[in-house]
Amino acid sequence: MPETLTPRRRLVDRLPFDAAALSERPIRLFFVGTFIGALGVGLVLPFFMIYCVDVRHFHPWQGGTILATEAILGIMLGPFYGTLVDRFGPSRILAVTMPLSSLGLVGIALASTPLMMLGVAVFFAVVGAGLWSAFSTLMARIVAEEHRTDAFGINFLLLNLGIGIGVIVSGVYANVHELHTFQVLYVAGAVLTLVQAVVWLALWSHGGPVAVPEHEREHGGWREVLADRRMVRFLVGGTVMMLCGYGSIEAGLPLFVHNVAHLSTHVIGLLFVFNTLTIVVGQIFALGAIRGRSRSLVLGVVGLCWGSSWLFATASVYVGTVAAVVGLCLGQIIFATGETLYQPVAPALVNDLAPEHLRGRYNSLMGILWGLSGAAGQLLASLFLTVNLGVAWTLIVAVGAALGGLALTTMRTVLTPEEDGRAVLEPAAA
Repeated sequence: MPETLTPRRRLVDRLPFDAAALSERPIRLFFVGTFIGALGVGLVLPFFMIYCVDVRHFHPWQGGTILATEAILGIMLGPFYGTLVDRFGPSRILAVTMPLSSLGLVGIALASTPLMMLGVAVFFAVVGAGLWSAFSTLMARIVAEEHRTDAFGINFLLLNLGIGIGVIVSGVYANVHELHTFQVLYVAGAVLTLVQAVVWLALWSHGGPVAVPEHEREHGGWREVLADRRMVRFLVGGTVMMLCGYGSIEAGLPLFVHNVAHLSTHVIGLLFVFNTLTIVVGQIFALGAIRGRSRSLVLGVVGLCWGSSWLFATASVYVGTVAAVVGLCLGQIIFATGETLYQPVAPALVNDLAPEHLRGRYNSLMGILWGLSGAAGQLLASLFLTVNLGVAWTLIVAVGAALGGLALTTMRTVLTPEEDGRAVLEPAAA
């Protein structure tokens, strides 16, 4: 008799990825850890500057200096952690850095002077610079190559869902007139970080060091990484696109909306709601759309999405309030669509390029790309907005995002069909 499919089984079969493969215990534990940690991040992510300036009564430049110091140290320490991850394995690095990061969140809750907060930021940078490299390497270890794109996409969905829920909770609970509300949020974030560490450390057996091939022991390491022209090409195009994408959104969009488009701060919150909802709803569909397609061309589409989203921001200056808000929301939907394409593809591509014994170093470069684009994006936005050239800034980053994506499309000529995602890999035979 033919098998009768239950509604749940029919739904699973329609998903654009292998749900069974991504439900195996190691990746399931990793996803649970991601969601728990994202809840903690969401509790504190939007409020650091508000906490420093409006609650602790620091001068705004002091809060900015603290953030800049942390970012610069993170960029400088990234390569060092990449080496440590390759040498000792991601699990050992996470076992040290995640509990210390939890302690750092408690430090933020207790820091009452700018100097104390700067000390906490330095501590955070030292222990947190290796988190990206370690967790990306661990994920690549526990997911088969043919499922990596899907796994990074689902992880990104859970990350945004957790952050979104955390932001909603913190937005309702936090009160700038009551110090203890912020302290509770930072301590709660610390507890959730510890829980995440416990969940991820259950994957200890997957995160140990790997043997270095004999012929690589003398001439391998960073020399080999930087000699990989494909990775260098990705970093160049990716830095330009990320600078004009994530880096500029996080650093400049709120200031542009409030100071150039002259819209309420409530609009800023609305934009990030649309961004998060688009990612949570659209990520599954994006995985189906990119399956079997050239990763380099998908990255080119990301650049076009991010560039066009800035054109909506530009137009908001010249139209009425309602049209400006609608246009900005549409721009964020387009930007978030680009995110749903970027997040599954870029990390999977980097991990397919990386030899196993250098995976930590390759992933640390991804972390540096994030940090560098964020710091440079903040500087670029500050320069243009300070001299009242907000519209010129949006046009520059629109063109920059598109050009960065165009540069990444050229990687198609130097990638194998498997690396570029054009050949859908079949699971290895048991």
